[in-house]
Amino acid sequence: MNHLLNQIRNCTLCTEVLPLGPRPVVCLSARSRILIVGQAPGTKVHASGIPWDDQSGKELRRWLDVDSETFYDTELFGIMPMGFCYPGRGKGGDLPPRKECAPLWHSQALAQMPQIKLVLLIGQYAQQYYLDDRRMASLTETVKSFREYLPKFFPLVHPSPRNKLWQRRNPWFEDEVVPELRKVVFEVLRQGG
Repeated sequence: MNHLLNQIRNCTLCTEVLPLGPRPVVCLSARSRILIVGQAPGTKVHASGIPWDDQSGKELRRWLDVDSETFYDTELFGIMPMGFCYPGRGKGGDLPPRKECAPLWHSQALAQMPQIKLVLLIGQYAQQYYLDDRRMASLTETVKSFREYLPKFFPLVHPSPRNKLWQRRNPWFEDEVVPELRKVVFEVLRQGG
């Protein structure tokens, strides 16, 4: 795993198109039990090199009901985005994750993480890649149908402050999905490796 992590962290495949240059952000262990697959680092995470080191991360940890120490324990949680580097800014926010990363690195990393019991698919890009034609017609429907993807996958909306309006329009997420998410995560962590 260390060799693969070094390869990922030294990747320069997209150097010419990354506005802030390459800085792959990933935290994995061969003993990780839960894998968090998000989108791509934002500027704050690019600067710190720590995944989910922003408001979205605070919200995600609240959803999971875990503290930072637990969240960043790679023997518990592996963190691997769809795009490992900050992709740049577009009209409506950050650009989508670079398409090169997941096909190049994800299967190699998963092959070295045999203890993964649950994969949290955060946002449409992760859901599209991992669920493919099993997704529902919309992200909202996919998240609402989370039970259909268990025990392996748990699809979630992105915990970005930009999605607060979505959360207000969909109160079932906080009322139904978040408690189930906590229950499933607790059970995986309780089982041990």
